Amino acid sequence: MTLISRYIFRQAFGALLMILLSLTAIVWIALALKQLSLITSGGAGGIAFLEITGLILPDIMATIAPIAMMIAALYTLNKLNQDSELIVMTAAGASVSRLSRPLVILALLLATTLVLANFLVTPWSQRKLSELINQLRTDLISQALEPGSFASPEDGLMFHIRERSNDGHLLGLLMDDTRAPNEQLTYVADTGEVVKRSDKAFLVLHDGHVVRHVANQQTTIIEFDSYMLDLATVKSKGKIEGPKPHARYVSELLNPDPNDGVYLANPGSFRAELHERFASVLYPFLFIAIVVASLGQARTNRQSRNQAQISAFGLSAFLKITGIAATNLVASNQWAIALVYGLPVGGIAVSLLALRFGSALKLPAPLKRALVGVREALAAAGARLVQPIRLRRGGAS
Repeated sequence: MTLISRYIFRQAFGALLMILLSLTAIVWIALALKQLSLITSGGAGGIAFLEITGLILPDIMATIAPIAMMIAALYTLNKLNQDSELIVMTAAGASVSRLSRPLVILALLLATTLVLANFLVTPWSQRKLSELINQLRTDLISQALEPGSFASPEDGLMFHIRERSNDGHLLGLLMDDTRAPNEQLTYVADTGEVVKRSDKAFLVLHDGHVVRHVANQQTTIIEFDSYMLDLATVKSKGKIEGPKPHARYVSELLNPDPNDGVYLANPGSFRAELHERFASVLYPFLFIAIVVASLGQARTNRQSRNQAQISAFGLSAFLKITGIAATNLVASNQWAIALVYGLPVGGIAVSLLALRFGSALKLPAPLKRALVGVREALAAAGARLVQPIRLRRGGAS
């Protein structure tokens, strides 16, 4: 790379790193707060809490990275123009394609990272997360569950025991499972024990009842002498599920086991997950193309670039949201695969044509007015919040 390209690359890379870490930290904190029940009521320690929240990070970063790339490109080009550096580079003979080359290289590096994350790291982390949660659930029942207290290893799942015998059996066990929508399963047993077989753990209940309540249906009660539950899924034996499509490797998505319970329940989800992973690699290039087509031309400080920034951000967000909707549509309609790839490829092609003919990308008028209205409303709300502070300061002086 030339000196100018290295300078632009450093500016964009620094902005990408800062934005990516900031957005990831915000989302991570929000998700970590939901896992606090593992410490407060689930009996898990701080190390287990950090392991669980840490295993979520690859998936978070892979989702946020293209958006951070778009914001970083917007920031970099706008800063170069505000400092008149873009004008000087253009006057010195640098073309838009040459100025955008370091951004394309950065998008290529990000796309390579996304391939590694989507195809290897994320499936591995999701499986490790499932194993860790299963282990915590097993430890909670067999060791950490205190007699006379309620504990919840995850949302919608509650355990209670009356006491624990000297040989480790659980006496007076109650388990309430409300994780399935519109369904509640309550297990009541005189005794229970945790049995480990190879790499699996089972909760065996003796002499009890299962109370099943489904919305708008009659409640059913089943009496049993012995009942076995797989702690990996807390479902009846014979209904054990495998990893979800998001936790599958590409080879498993391409050639799923025809007897796999998850695949039989929703085969379209495997197709949607597979094509979403491949299509997500195109979005860094799409966002760079849109940003360069909107802000790549140098302008004087008298020429406002606000409209161009709104157009670039709005088009990127619109295409990303539409791409998510298309991915969901693939699960039930195979023809939507063309839409999943057509959106980013078509957006890149239109952006390159706009650059070729020197015309800036523009939002449709209704969408543009809506975004401007949102920006003005946020500015007005911010002004209303700041005004009382200014008045108090004025009165104090």
